Amino acid sequence: MANFVLTNSGHNRDDEASKFGMWLFLFTELLLFGGLFLVYTIYRYLNSDAFLHASYELNVIMGTINTVVLLTSSLTVALSITALQKGNTKLSLWLIIATIIFALTFLVIKYFEWTAKFDHGLFPGMEHYNQMAPGEKMFFFLYFFMTGLHGLHVIIGGVLLGFVYRAIQKKEVTSTNFVYLENGGLYWHLVDIIWIFLFPLFYLIH
Repeated sequence: MANFVLTNSGHNRDDEASKFGMWLFLFTELLLFGGLFLVYTIYRYLNSDAFLHASYELNVIMGTINTVVLLTSSLTVALSITALQKGNTKLSLWLIIATIIFALTFLVIKYFEWTAKFDHGLFPGMEHYNQMAPGEKMFFFLYFFMTGLHGLHVIIGGVLLGFVYRAIQKKEVTSTNFVYLENGGLYWHLVDIIWIFLFPLFYLIH
């Protein structure tokens, strides 16, 4: 009995350390994007008309669909944690698959959206981009940099959830040891929150 208590206590400490490490990492990510949002705000203030004009080139419908996709994916990853806690491993796995599918859907939509911008020469360094007003050039530079960085986080989040999926299959993550899935869920919620800020900043400028 004493051994069990000691083992369980050590397990709880490991879980707490893992959660703390994840929260610390998420904090650094928030600082990174917070700095970028600050830069965006300053340049938007200095080039309000140019930013507004440039935003007309973005596809609000695609941006809205991707917002719905990510919001739904946050729901599925949260439900997967609940399912695993209740011992429903099969449902948890299916919900993780659904989340990864939503991640891929987001990236596919973003691919087509970016492709349209390339076709119009709006990517930094292209001929049409170089002929634009400085404010519009800054808008598209920030757009590609910030949404590209976010897209990278979507890929990392999807890969992380893939590893979690495999760990659940191997019973390394269970209804009594699910901190790995919780951390994966926290990271995915961060991805969702960042997009919730990116979407109105770039697509809904008024």
